[in-house]
Amino acid sequence: MMNRQYKNIDEYIATYPENIQDILQKIRQAIKTSAPEATEAISYGMPTFKLNGNLVHFAAFKKHIGFFPTPSGVEAFKEELQGYQTSKGSIQFPLDKPVPYDLVEKIVKLRVIENKSKKISKAK
Repeated sequence: MMNRQYKNIDEYIATYPENIQDILQKIRQAIKTSAPEATEAISYGMPTFKLNGNLVHFAAFKKHIGFFPTPSGVEAFKEELQGYQTSKGSIQFPLDKPVPYDLVEKIVKLRVIENKSKKISKAK
């Protein structure tokens, strides 16, 4: 699915089975709640939210939902992410476990602060 070009997040989500669509919509809503000023886009073939640059990406995979909050978003929540597969800038939420939407919101809020402060420091 990743090499297909999507026009928007709705089109991306529509390509998945209903149970996966539900999870993707809930992640999308958690991001919107935490970053109401962010704009939606498709970047790297994935749903992306932008605010002064890329904020976060997410995508569905065979056995997990990938959430990509950059390395700082993973590092800042290391303790709370124990039990999840992580790498430098990504988190895997297994499809057979509940997604911690409240944690997604916290991570996005941190990324909003980071991206807004990045803009301020560039303006100086």
